[in-house]
Amino acid sequence: MKKLVLAAITIILVCLGLQILADKLNNSGVSSGSKDLIIYNWGDYIDPKLLKKFENQTGYHVIYETFDSNESMYTKIKQGGTAYDICIPSDYMVSKMKESHLLKKINLRNIANIKNIDPQFMNQSFDYGNKYSIPYFWGTLGIIYNDKFVKKGEIKHWNDLWKSKFKHQILLVDSARDIMGLSLISMKNSVNSQDSLKLKLAKTKLDALGSNVKAIIADELKMYMIRNEASIGVTWSGEARTMLNENPHLHYVVPSEGSNLWLDNIVIPKTAKNQAGAYAFINFMLDPKNAAQNAKYIGYATPNMLAKKLLPDSIKKDRQFYPATSTMKHLQVFKNLRSEKIQEYNDLFLEFKMYAH
Repeated sequence: MKKLVLAAITIILVCLGLQILADKLNNSGVSSGSKDLIIYNWGDYIDPKLLKKFENQTGYHVIYETFDSNESMYTKIKQGGTAYDICIPSDYMVSKMKESHLLKKINLRNIANIKNIDPQFMNQSFDYGNKYSIPYFWGTLGIIYNDKFVKKGEIKHWNDLWKSKFKHQILLVDSARDIMGLSLISMKNSVNSQDSLKLKLAKTKLDALGSNVKAIIADELKMYMIRNEASIGVTWSGEARTMLNENPHLHYVVPSEGSNLWLDNIVIPKTAKNQAGAYAFINFMLDPKNAAQNAKYIGYATPNMLAKKLLPDSIKKDRQFYPATSTMKHLQVFKNLRSEKIQEYNDLFLEFKMYAH
């Protein structure tokens, strides 16, 4: 009888041990056994063929959802509900998500292909040591112009936008940090300045640009430039690439004195259920052939050194999108400033918008 009781107790203890182990594995997400990988990304920001290739190679089933802004993505992840395994936030948002404890730490030893990333895009201020993020794509803020209305080479620097001859000809992207940033750079200040006097002076300088501004808009900027309905625009390199593909009269310039360097990144949200699949996906996307295929499809600049080598010369030697080292060293990444300072940027920009053009 005692033997039967002892055997029963032993079985119970073994079952409890197995249950505890299973719970730990499920919570870690490393070996949960889940074959679903839930990805949360910007719209049309990965080659669909790569998702199919990943599924065929790994056996994982990709569930793909999209967002249209960093802020909407942040809100949805913070609210919970969907356990995303992969997400693609921009630089400053990585910092914000990290501070809000929304991200898992990344073990770089699990990513063999991390060696393919150009060191200049690693260890950025928003995530020193890349403890939470891996570079996905990068780009710049710059000036796009139409040679039907502007002589080639006539616009090279931010200060050129203030020329009186460009009255009512400039489109600005509707972004406080970017437009305040270009004014700050034109005055040899940081895009992350927290000095209220410097910010007010930057806004005052923008006021002087007001008469040259045709409109401050978002996605419509692409349409106007493609249709030759505006001479000059200030926008991001990824958007500019789309425009250049549609209109041969357009040219994109990154001022050599500096601009914003933006980085979109791969992260693993805290609620991820399939951490093993997430690491498999990151390693897959960092494979040179896959990264090069993705760069050709998206049109943005890749931080993957080996992938860049696989791109045609027409892309990798294009200084509009892969600027010279002399320009790269002057590019600045946005930091996640205090909320009250962000509000100060927004308020000053709103004042400028009210009286521009």
